[in-house]
Amino acid sequence: MLKLSKPWVITGLIIMHILFLFTIRPIYRYLIKPNKQYFPAFIENFISQRENKQKPSAVSYRPEETIKVLEGWTLDDIHNYLSSAGKWSSADLESVIGKAKVDYRNLDNTDFPFDFSQQFSFLKDKPKYYSLEGFLFPDTYRVYADATVDDVIVKMLENFDEKLTDKMRQDIVSQGKTIYDIIIMASLIEKEAPIDYEDPENRDARIVSDIFWGRLQTNQALQSDATLSYLLKDNNPSHSTNDLEIDSPYNSYKYRGLPPTPICNPGIRAIEAAIYPIKTNYNYFLTSLNDGQIYYAVTYDEHLQNKYKYLK
Repeated sequence: MLKLSKPWVITGLIIMHILFLFTIRPIYRYLIKPNKQYFPAFIENFISQRENKQKPSAVSYRPEETIKVLEGWTLDDIHNYLSSAGKWSSADLESVIGKAKVDYRNLDNTDFPFDFSQQFSFLKDKPKYYSLEGFLFPDTYRVYADATVDDVIVKMLENFDEKLTDKMRQDIVSQGKTIYDIIIMASLIEKEAPIDYEDPENRDARIVSDIFWGRLQTNQALQSDATLSYLLKDNNPSHSTNDLEIDSPYNSYKYRGLPPTPICNPGIRAIEAAIYPIKTNYNYFLTSLNDGQIYYAVTYDEHLQNKYKYLK
């Protein structure tokens, strides 16, 4: 029995394929197919069925673009970023995401921002007369180049919906808080605390969370400069005496409780810190202007000493 080596087998197959391409296929195309009516019915039907098969549709390529939203960006930051791309108008963006710091109940002849609460349950306790500040989840997105404002914003909300797990939602309810309260607190933490993405405990952010929640429980003012920076559109780590007297619900030195809305769009670590604070005896904290190190204090006198040491 003749035993062929593997190279000869492969060569034979190639030769057979070439013969098929140059002999059988032309015979079918130019002789059999045009004269199928002269063949028995079953062959004619076979040829007809073969020719009537749906040809695969061509794959259409839709150009895409990358959108990158950073942790701590405000609604205005996102608005300016998207509108500067030249694809989404400022008016369209405003109609969908709303305007920052605006209570739409106080505006005549102006519609509220689009209400997504029927599509996303996490928005059900967000007042409809406020913007989507806080819920435009920071991340890198791929969107079609012809995407509408709705397409882009829904993509961000879908991401938020995925990141806020069922366990987190259950823990928020068990604490007697709302998702909106948590996102407001998370936005303060995002701006005030050093978020450590390398530390699995995210300890500093969670301690700051405990300090803020503790102030709310004892009816103290939050005294967060980040709320004033949101109001005044500055990045000052501290504010003047005149600033502290500004009459605005976003002045957390003058008014107690949480600000009316989130002051930025927090990332997942800030949201986790808001839900899961680490209990300590600290009542005060500050961040050094030199190295960004955070310093805690139990008493106000200790806090003043830290200010003298680290904010000069």
